[in-house]
Formats: sequence, structure tokens, C-alpha cells
Amino acid sequence: MDDQPVVAAVDGSTDGLRALEWALDAARRHRATLRVLHVRADPLRTRQESQDTGPPGADEDPVLAQARARVDELGGTPSVEYVVTEGVPGALLPETGSEARLLVLGSRGRGGFASLLLGSNSLAAARDAGCPVVVVPRPGRGGEEREEAPVRRDGPVVVGTSADSPDTATLDFAFTEAALRRTGLRVVTAYPWPLQTMLLPGEVAPAQVDQEAVEHETRALAEGLIAPCRERHPEVAAEAVVVPGDAAGHLVGESRDAALVVVGRHRRRLFAPARMMGSVTQAVLLHAHSPVAVVPPAPAEE
Repeated sequence: MDDQPVVAAVDGSTDGLRALEWALDAARRHRATLRVLHVRADPLRTRQESQDTGPPGADEDPVLAQARARVDELGGTPSVEYVVTEGVPGALLPETGSEARLLVLGSRGRGGFASLLLGSNSLAAARDAGCPVVVVPRPGRGGEEREEAPVRRDGPVVVGTSADSPDTATLDFAFTEAALRRTGLRVVTAYPWPLQTMLLPGEVAPAQVDQEAVEHETRALAEGLIAPCRERHPEVAAEAVVVPGDAAGHLVGESRDAALVVVGRHRRRLFAPARMMGSVTQAVLLHAHSPVAVVPPAPAEE
């Protein structure tokens, strides 16, 4: 069994229970411990009270009692531990990534506004955690959401990659997930089209670029990126999907039939005040119909 647990963040909401169900299935696949975590944000307790008495134990916490009943109902996990702590969830949840294999959350928490597509805690964790973060949305996103609908497990794994700035950590994670699920993998690479050319006064427009040539070159780059992963995971049927235009839109479209969509987080830029996710990753988190895994770059790349 892996020493790094799969962490499911719960808060008593239906979204949290859906994340717990997904995390339980992931713990089985990875043969890892499932850690069920409740971060209590209790504004009524003073700092001195927290120091004197500490948070209630896991056996006394009603949110964990609800989670324990759900795990018992689903059954079949190798090992489960229950942890409760107090603090600001948006700050404490990303910290769990330093010792976790996966951190799994629902798309919206108990205290969020119903109109929000993504809660602040999920956004903070996806942006800042040191491990891959899986955000599980409500089924029916983009139409009528159904809180009680089950989490979908079938379908391929879909991963977004860039031909000119590949992210090896994201590709490796996607291949591993596809292998564990015994399903196919679709590697989506988008190229800009139509090409936008900015001309200064007096400049001559360049010769028209052939779209077929651009697609051919992009496909060649994508196949080159996939090749090492195919050698490590020969059991995974990986298909390169090369498409023009908006990468986020294509990934959201693919998510309708996917078990999981995998995207990367931006490498930290020099002098940047904080980590960034990138516009494609944020758009996929907001609109995807399937669970989304946000993978941080490898330490040497960050």
C-alpha cells in the first residue's frame, strides 16, 4: 500500500460526499489509504479556546460521522483514517498536498453561493497544492444540475497538452490514471487558428499559411511528446487529438463523455507573486462536466 494517502475534503455538503465517493474509488485503484479530512471554520471559537481545548475529535465531529456512514455504505476500501482540524479551509487544504497522493474536493462547498460554478476552497487548492487536485463537479453542469446523481466512472481519460511547451508531469499522471482505470486516453492538442497577424504601417503581409500544414506539424510534435509515455505504458491505448482553435472549449466538449479530464498548472514565473493556473485550466475547472485533475509541474520545472 502506498504511503501517500488519497485525501478527501468533506464539509457536510452533497458536493463533499460526491468527492468522497470519487476519492474512495481512487484509493482502491492506487491501493492507498483514504484520509477523510474536515477543516472546521468556526468563527465562534476564540483563539484562546482553540488553544485550550483544540478541535473536537474525529469521533465527535458530525461531518465525519456522516462521511464514515457513507464509506461504510460503499465499503471495499483497504484503509481509512478520519481527521478533523480547525482553521481557514482555503489555506489549510492546499497544505495537505505536501504529503498526499491526491487531494479531492467537490466543486462547491457548503457555504458557497449557489450561483458559483467553483468554490473558493476548490480554486485555492487547485492553484496552490503540491499534489494533483481533483475537483468533482455536480452532474448536469451546463444544464440542470442534479445534486444526488452518482459520480460517473466510465469513459476515457482526456488530457490537454501544448505542443510548444509540454508538461511531462501532466502527461505522466494522465497515462497512469488511464492504466489504473484500464481505459483509453485522448491527448488533446490545440493549435491557434485562424492565425492572427499584427502589421505595422508599411509592413507586407506574410504568405498565407496552410492550415493542413500547421495541423500536420502540430500532430508530429504531439506524437513525439506521447511516445515516451507510450513506451512506459504500452497497455494504454493513447490517441492524439489535434484540433484548431480554443483548447479550453475542446476539453470541455471532451469532458461530456470522459471519466476524467487532466490539465496542468502553470509553472511559476520569475518574479510572479503567486502560483498561477492559466486561463485554459480555469475555464476547464469552471465548465467541465467530468471530474478535473489539476497537476502541478514537477519540482524542477516549477
